[in-house]
Amino acid sequence: MMKQLLSRLLQGDRQADRVVPPSGHTAWLTSFTAGAMTFLAVFALALSLAAGRMADRWSEALARTATVRISAPPEQLDLQTRVVLDVLSTTPGVESARALTDEEQRKLLEPWFGPDLPVEALPIPRLIELTEASDGYDAEGLRQRLAAEAPGAVLDDHTRWRRPLVSAAGRLRLLGLMSILLIGGTMAAMITLAANAALAANAQVIEVLRLVGARDSYIARAFVRRFTLRALGGALAGALAGMIGVALLPSAEAAGGFLTGLGFTGAGWLLPLLLPVIAAAVAYAATRRAANVKLRELT
Repeated sequence: MMKQLLSRLLQGDRQADRVVPPSGHTAWLTSFTAGAMTFLAVFALALSLAAGRMADRWSEALARTATVRISAPPEQLDLQTRVVLDVLSTTPGVESARALTDEEQRKLLEPWFGPDLPVEALPIPRLIELTEASDGYDAEGLRQRLAAEAPGAVLDDHTRWRRPLVSAAGRLRLLGLMSILLIGGTMAAMITLAANAALAANAQVIEVLRLVGARDSYIARAFVRRFTLRALGGALAGALAGMIGVALLPSAEAAGGFLTGLGFTGAGWLLPLLLPVIAAAVAYAATRRAANVKLRELT
């Protein structure tokens, strides 16, 4: 069925093609609309895929790590640090644990307080980073042990950080998919208007064709083929332009933050090439429906 449809669209009928004007405002409007909408769809697709990768990366990075924060008087800080490390070393499910150095804590605070922060002179809590083993650990049981043996230690398993980040990334992915649907709907509406205009402009030609015995299906097929091919050509140009635009985005080293990985990776570069096919299918359905409705009106 699909093979017959593609063959019919590509081969066409020279006599039927004369029904549709080869140029004019409907021609450039269809091609431009398909190209512009596909161009935007490429970026919406890139946003959706990047948001998905970002959610996975954040979830994986935070899922197996946790932090123990020790707030104690300076004379007790080293003692409680050793106690916490001993507790963590005997906790099932904890793969490793280490106390961050003053230099590492300074780097963590540097984005907010600058590079000259006197960590040694400030009452900054001592941080211990722990890595979770594959089988996991009992967070509530560990909190109780820390409360009993090191009252100044607080376990932060990053849950309150991970959930909002993953939720935000998931919503960005949903936003990208919704944008693609809205773009497809807008393209269908614009192509429908262009097809209606072309049909109305050729009302007299359609009437003559009917007088000589042409069926409405023959006339509609000419419009469907011409508008589908126009949409396919415009969408191909828009997809290529969008892929070039995505390729020119700043790299991970240059951008960082959210722009890190905003684009396609590996086989993902083939996905934008599906958009012209989808655009052609949308144009086919929209033009077919518009042609059938308009031909009934012209009866």
